[in-house]
Amino acid sequence: MIVEGKGVGASHGWLFMEDQRDHSLCLTDVLNPLASKRETTVIPLPPVTSLPLCQSRVGGNVAMSSSPPDQDDEDDWVVAIKFLGRQLSLCRPRRDLRWTNIQTPSLGYLDNSNLMYSKRDQCFYLPSPGGHHLFSYDIKDKDHPNPKFHVLQFRDLSEMPQSEWEILVGSCYRTEYLVESASTGEHFLVKWYLQTHLNKRQDYETNQFMVFREEETLEGGRYMCYTGNIGDVCIFLSSSEAFCVQASSFPGLKPNSIYYIGQGFGIYDLTTGTTTPFQGAPAKISSSFWLPPFSI
Repeated sequence: MIVEGKGVGASHGWLFMEDQRDHSLCLTDVLNPLASKRETTVIPLPPVTSLPLCQSRVGGNVAMSSSPPDQDDEDDWVVAIKFLGRQLSLCRPRRDLRWTNIQTPSLGYLDNSNLMYSKRDQCFYLPSPGGHHLFSYDIKDKDHPNPKFHVLQFRDLSEMPQSEWEILVGSCYRTEYLVESASTGEHFLVKWYLQTHLNKRQDYETNQFMVFREEETLEGGRYMCYTGNIGDVCIFLSSSEAFCVQASSFPGLKPNSIYYIGQGFGIYDLTTGTTTPFQGAPAKISSSFWLPPFSI
C-alpha cells in the first residue's frame, strides 16, 4: 500500500494514503521520524463511495479529531476527508465499516474549503471562500452529524492604502484556514493572499497574510478581529491540517509568524509584514506537509 500509494493529506503527523491500483485508503505514521526505528503502523480505512453528483477520487484535505488512540478510546476518534466538490466523509477507523457521507450546501461555498477539527468545540469546521461563513459538523451526533451555519463578522480591519486593497482584490488568489491553538483553544482565521505573476517563472508568490482572532461567539455568528500580534504562537500552513505551536517551546522558531509550504516555502513575519523564503527552496511544492512536534 505504501509503495504503490500517494499522500492525499496529513493530520496530527499521520499520512492519509491512497493506493493507486484500487483507490483504497489507509492511515500511516510513515512520516514519524521514529517510524524508521520500528515497524510502520498502517490503519486501513473503509472503501469510500460517492454521493450523487459528487466525486470521491480527488481529495481536497483531511483532518482528525486526534492521533490514533488506544483501542478502548476509539469511539471518540473520528477522521474526515473533504473531497474536491461537495462531499465530506467521516468515519471511526477500526469501528465503522463504512463512511458517513455528507453533502455540503450547494452554494458554491465549500468546494475548495480547508477542513479542520476543533478540540475545543468537538466538531469539524469548513470556512467558506472569502471567510465570511463557517460550516460545522458535530461529531457527538454519531449517526447523523448536524451541519450548522455560522456567520463571521469582521472588526478592526487592517488599515492599508487603497492601492494595496486593489491589488489584493484584483490580482490575488486567496485561501482561508481556520486554526486552533492547542494551548489556549483560541481560533484564528488566516487569509493567505497569493499574487499572480504571469510574466515570471513562478505563477504565484505570497503577497501577505491576514490573521483574525475570534473574540466573541454569539448564537449563529462570531466576531473576528484583525490582529498583527498572535504572541508566542507560530501557525503552520501546508497540505496537511493547519496547526499552531508555541514558539518558546521549540528553540529556533520565530514567534508571531506563519510558516508556509505550497506556493513558495518560507516564513511570514506578522510584526513586519515581510516574507523570508527558505534558501534554495523551489517556487512551488505540491503535496507538502508540515509535521507537528512528536513526543520522543
